Amino acid sequence: MSKWYTYVVRCRDSTLYTGVTTDIDRRLIEHNKTKQGAKYTKKRRPVELVYWSVHENRSEAQREEYRIKRLSKLEKEQLIIAC
Repeated sequence: MSKWYTYVVRCRDSTLYTGVTTDIDRRLIEHNKTKQGAKYTKKRRPVELVYWSVHENRSEAQREEYRIKRLSKLEKEQLIIAC
């Protein structure tokens, strides 16, 4: 059984993008160099990983993603600093 990750990347324009994946390294390469990266990050490359959390399944990871996406930018920045 693979682990799932919720992650946040900081884009070139200082905006934050949140997503889920089973392979953070692969996903960062996709965001930075391939067509599989999110549409949002393609125009804001390069991106840098600034936060991640590990989850036992996709459902937990997506719940955390939803929680983070509802935070204000300030609250997201505080989350990043806290880890």
